[in-house]
Parts: sequence; C-alpha cells; structure tokens
Amino acid sequence: MKKIYPFIFIVFCFAAAGCSKDAFKRYERRIVGTWQLVDVDKRGIGGSLSHLPFVDGQFVFEEDGGMTWTSTTGAVYNGSWDIRRRWVSDGCNTNADGNTVCNDRQVMSLSVTAVDFGVQDVKTEYFDEMVFTGTDKFKAYVYSGWHRYVFHFRR
Repeated sequence: MKKIYPFIFIVFCFAAAGCSKDAFKRYERRIVGTWQLVDVDKRGIGGSLSHLPFVDGQFVFEEDGGMTWTSTTGAVYNGSWDIRRRWVSDGCNTNADGNTVCNDRQVMSLSVTAVDFGVQDVKTEYFDEMVFTGTDKFKAYVYSGWHRYVFHFRR
C-alpha cells in the first residue's frame, strides 16, 4: 500500500494542473531565462529601499552562470549569479512530551553580481532565501536586521 501513495500523488498533482514538471527541476535550471523584477516589499520598522542595488529591471540568467541586468532607465550590467543550498535553524522548542524539536530547514540562496564597465559601477546582492512560487515566478528574500525585503520576479 505504501508504494501506491507516491503514484497517486503524482497523478493527482498533474491532473489538478497545480504542478508542472518544472517543480522537479533543480533551482539552477529553473532560474535560467529572462525575469522581470516586478516589486520589492519592505517589511519591518524604519528604513527604505534606496540603499538596495536592485529595485527594478530585467534579469537574464544564463545557464553558464552569467547574467545581464538591464535597469528601467536602460543601463546594462553584466555579471554572474550563483545558487547555494544551506541549512538554517528556526530554533528549538520542547513539546508537551518533553522532547526537543528543532525546526531546521534547507533553503536556497541566490548571489548576484553585475558590473557596468562604462561607468565603473558594481551592483551586488545576496538573497538569503529564494522560493519558486510557480513556473513563472519566484520570491527572493533579504534579511537585514529588523528589516525583511521581498523581491518578486516574473517571467
């Protein structure tokens, strides 16, 4: 009976059209292509978006780790991207039975660096976590003290 559950899940998933085969691809393959940064949300107390290197524009992530960022004003930067897998701890709790339960989880982080050699300007960002929320969209998070920035990307 245990062997039938994965089969039923996969059949249901594709039948409901809520899943695509992209969900089974590695993040490094899913990110390849052209993405528009459509919104940046700031959560937390104080601060602004003015110090962030990327708040708009189009990103083209290439399979070989190269990338191009074009701002909405037309400036073109070339550079590289890298995705890393890491473990984070969300803390430990003691349940009602007296057992310690730790909420460790694996996250994907994205590092982006782009350079405009014409004006000698470098932009770089380390996204602490990225999550694909569909075939054509993902969110990337920057955690900075009391602030959390959520970047929304769409194809």
